[in-house]
Formats: sequence, C-alpha cells, structure tokens
Amino acid sequence: MPLNERQRRFADEYPIDLNATQAAIRAGYSEKTAYSVGHRLLKNVEIQKCIQARLQDRAERTEITQDKVLKELAKIGFADAADYADSQLKYSNKIKALLLVGKHLGMFERREDMDIEDIESTRKEVFGDD
Repeated sequence: MPLNERQRRFADEYPIDLNATQAAIRAGYSEKTAYSVGHRLLKNVEIQKCIQARLQDRAERTEITQDKVLKELAKIGFADAADYADSQLKYSNKIKALLLVGKHLGMFERREDMDIEDIESTRKEVFGDD
C-alpha cells in the first residue's frame, strides 16, 4: 500500500532529529495527537523502509557512517593523554567518548534487564576468572 502525502512527509522529516512527535507535527498532524501518531507511524513497515532509505542516502551523501563515528570516539577515548597538550585532550573528553562507545556497545544495561548467565559471563570477562 503506497504512502499518503503526510506519511511520506513524516518519513522525510523524521531523519532530521529522530523525534517522531516533532516529525509528525512538521508533517501536518495535529500537535494534540502527534505523540501517538508518530509512535504508530514508526511501526509502519513501509514508512520504516522509507526512513531507512533516507538515512542511507544521508550517510552516503555525507560519508558519515556509524563505523566512522565509533572509530573517532575510540581514538579520543583510548588516546594517551600524556601525548597531548592539556588543551587538546581533556579527561572529560575521554570520559564522554568512552561513555558513548560503551553505550553503543550496550555495556551499561541495567543489571535487572540481564539474565544471570549474562551477568556471570560479563563478570568472568572483566575479571578473567573461571
């Protein structure tokens, strides 16, 4: 089933800020219902395909990929601060970069969301014991 004009506009607007509510408003949906409409539209398979195509186009156009961003964050996070003048690399930048990399890797999941095998595996990995 083809997308209607507002659905197509939503798919165009969503990649701007990845905010479904704001994309729905900009696409012409009511502010009053934008939150629920945006949530519903994101579940639509055709709209998802459209959004993914637009995100892929942007990545190709800008040559910015998740891999490039992650590599740059890793460079900052794992750089030896002693190799840089204090103004070039601050510990706060390293911490922020490492937090972003860790978040991307799913390292900071809440423990209650993990099952016991995940926790035990992570503990062994971190502490190297059997």
